[in-house]
Amino acid sequence: MRQFITIAVNAFMELVRQPVFLLLMTASALFEIFLATPYYFAFGDEPKLVKNSVLAVMLLAGLFGAVLSASASLAREIRAGTALAVLSKPVGRAQFLLAKYAGLVVALTVLTYVNLVAALVASRMTFDAYGSTDLPAVGIFAGGVVVAYGLAGFSNFFLRRPFVSDAVFALMIMVTVAAFLIFQFTTQMESMNTLAAVDWRLVPAAILILFALWILAALALACSTRFDMIPTLTICSAFFLVGLMSDYLFGRPADKGSWWGTVLYTVIPNWQNFWLADALETGKSTFHWGYVGKAFAYLVCYVGAALAVSVTMFEDRELS
Repeated sequence: MRQFITIAVNAFMELVRQPVFLLLMTASALFEIFLATPYYFAFGDEPKLVKNSVLAVMLLAGLFGAVLSASASLAREIRAGTALAVLSKPVGRAQFLLAKYAGLVVALTVLTYVNLVAALVASRMTFDAYGSTDLPAVGIFAGGVVVAYGLAGFSNFFLRRPFVSDAVFALMIMVTVAAFLIFQFTTQMESMNTLAAVDWRLVPAAILILFALWILAALALACSTRFDMIPTLTICSAFFLVGLMSDYLFGRPADKGSWWGTVLYTVIPNWQNFWLADALETGKSTFHWGYVGKAFAYLVCYVGAALAVSVTMFEDRELS
């Protein structure tokens, strides 16, 4: 167990030290805040547009983060020979692969947390045609990002610590502090049709997106046992696009009794099960934590199957 934890922690720290991880986290969070600043003139649908957009940014950022992190965590180590050096110790291949996945899951959770905080702030900043951009909130959030980078630069210059990982952890803390200050000490002008308030229903919606990212991470890790980053990104993007149309492409044939439709409907992950942005605006009471629990059961089954395939593919992988 100690070896598993050591490999997982090392995998996580290696991922958060990647400059592309910090860039993806910062860019996606700031873009979510930006989505709440323009005038949309959407006839009262501004909150729906903003919430759908920030959840889409969260999902796409996680997609790229899962593929890039899986490739950096496994494919690059196989190519560089690091994996062979680790496996020369008393560490099994299955244990090595599962520990890598655990580190990848924690990294994606950190990325999604920062994006969730930005999404909650964006829901608080939303206004309609009679409102105006919440400039104090924009300034506080941007200031939190600047302070996080400043703290990382200070620790790097004076303490000789790695800049990127310190910036990631500082960004987690500072966006949380910035969100607290915005929620407690700023006021958004109430417009004629909407009341500026935090939509906490984004929390279960973001957790469902995180579940989808964990499935994507398992698929990316399986691909990384054989391919480099670009083929892995291509395969995962294909799974993502086909999975979005799974109900139409495979669900209908499966309902008619087609065996191939049933097989493909089971094998291809249905991302619509994790995308419930529209339910935030319907006002129905059916969207609650019970559905999150059912989605978690689906996640456990699918990730278990994907990791079993990954271990099988990795067992006979030539590492020399």
